[in-house]
Amino acid sequence: MSALLEVNHLTKHYPLREGVFGRASGRVHAVDDVSFTIGESETLGLVGESGCGKSTIGKAILRLIDVTSGSVEWRGRRIDTLGEADVRPVRRELQAVFQDPYSSLNPRMRAADIVAEPIRNFESAGKGEIAERVAALFAKVGLRPDQMVKFPYEFSGGQRQRLGIARALAPRPRLIVCDEPVSALDVSVQAQVINLLKDLQEELGLSYLFVAHDLAVVEHISHRVVVMYLGKVVELAERSSLFAQPQHPYTEALLSAVPVPDPAAPRNRIILKGDVPSPTHPPAGCRFHTRCPYAIERCREEEPKMKELRPGHFAACHLRG
Repeated sequence: MSALLEVNHLTKHYPLREGVFGRASGRVHAVDDVSFTIGESETLGLVGESGCGKSTIGKAILRLIDVTSGSVEWRGRRIDTLGEADVRPVRRELQAVFQDPYSSLNPRMRAADIVAEPIRNFESAGKGEIAERVAALFAKVGLRPDQMVKFPYEFSGGQRQRLGIARALAPRPRLIVCDEPVSALDVSVQAQVINLLKDLQEELGLSYLFVAHDLAVVEHISHRVVVMYLGKVVELAERSSLFAQPQHPYTEALLSAVPVPDPAAPRNRIILKGDVPSPTHPPAGCRFHTRCPYAIERCREEEPKMKELRPGHFAACHLRG
């Protein structure tokens, strides 16, 4: 599988400023040394607790923020250092579906204009062609033609997310960053949107970076999964391998919390003690050692490296390999 997107040692730190003159007093380690690839027609799930850096990675890929170090390559070309004029053609191929569909849609624009806007921005298409493409996109995402004249507030939450997906599809992208696209929706609507994304991927050959905290959703849609903790990648594997045999204690704890259909089924819940450390002062050694039930002295002193424990299955843990 050829890589469309390559993220290499991506790091993003935010300075902390204080005082009248805004002097830097520290920094927030949002993302530290993250690497992965996304191939053609592949969905890479990106999971972890709130504040672990998932959305920051998505923003860096989309060039919504600059990176501190590392690189982002799109189809073999480094894009994190491109100027605005040079990055514009790349923006057409990299689109996003956001967590809150209502706040990501212009409340003063009608639905048809929201979907048509990316086409006008990136192409020199006539009014007739734009109208035809917008109508086709509405049908593709399951919206009716009569809804094209409505404003965002006139749609339900699930319909607004479908509208956001139609807008993302409008410039004919190759990769879509889905940042918690179903977390604000009812469970039944979540299933509809996830199935829609899978159908669109099969039909159009799309690739997804699927950011989420719901492992049940990630298992359903992803081909590979990256697990993050406090700005670091702790495990990366094929979906089946990760869910069947997790290799990192943090992944084990996450999977133990996934709800099961049978409430009477025996479960081995792993309850993590304490809180996630502050990203302004991440702990030395393994960042998970303050909550890990298996931590040893080496974990407190030496940062573990990512190791391939099985073909395609990587984990950063001193107790493995």
